[in-house]
Amino acid sequence: MTDWRLDPHRMRQHSGWTPARVTLAQMLALAAPVVVRLVEQGTAMAAVLVTALVTSLVWDMAFALIRGRSPSWHSLTTALIITVLIPSTLPLWQVGLAASFGMVFGELVFGGRGYGIVPAAAAAAGFLVFSFSGAQLSGSSQALALATLPGAILLLAAGLVSWRVLVAALGVLAVAGFVQGQTGGLLETGTAVAFGLVFLIGDPVAAASTQLGRWVYGALAGLLILVFDSVAGPAVAPAAIVFASLLASLFAPLIDHAAVAVIVRRRRQAHG
Repeated sequence: MTDWRLDPHRMRQHSGWTPARVTLAQMLALAAPVVVRLVEQGTAMAAVLVTALVTSLVWDMAFALIRGRSPSWHSLTTALIITVLIPSTLPLWQVGLAASFGMVFGELVFGGRGYGIVPAAAAAAGFLVFSFSGAQLSGSSQALALATLPGAILLLAAGLVSWRVLVAALGVLAVAGFVQGQTGGLLETGTAVAFGLVFLIGDPVAAASTQLGRWVYGALAGLLILVFDSVAGPAVAPAAIVFASLLASLFAPLIDHAAVAVIVRRRRQAHG
């Protein structure tokens, strides 16, 4: 995979993936989870979806106009992830404010898609939980986990999500469950973390870029999920996954730096 964190435009040169194609692939992967949320929570969720889409597009076009660039349309995928993460009971003005914070401070102020430090949708969800007392994120369901699976396969096959990150994070959660004697709840754990693991922790921009770094990053994310979760076990709190993705992504550059140092040292030792 290309080091997206350094320059997203190198995707075209090295893999044939343009930003537009990446956005399209991610939207296809998100289609089923969004439909599940709309079915589960009814017409109120449609209003949340429209609010998130309009807010994200407005900010995307505003920054594109200021910088004299064409809109990236990646804000559409951010809006879809936000829609899945938040419940339909939230006031729409809170949805708009959270989406604004996530888009602006999670992505656009850094230069747009590929230059941000944390996933924009995770920044929006974290802002929502911290800023409004009583605000909660939507819990996962078996239907949502099953709807996430086709998109995960698509993104893995396209190289837009690293399997090393997913395996490392799930491995840590599985080991923790085994140590605590909760191996029977492994399926429930996978159901709880499926969407956040693929679309937040597995975000190719926020995650580590080196092969070794992805293993470390995924393991760190798994540990942070356990730390942030109020009760470590099968029912993982949605906020724990959001905060784990935010903190792990902040450490991703340091992890990559250390991984490169280790690789360089090994090569020097191998070649005398």
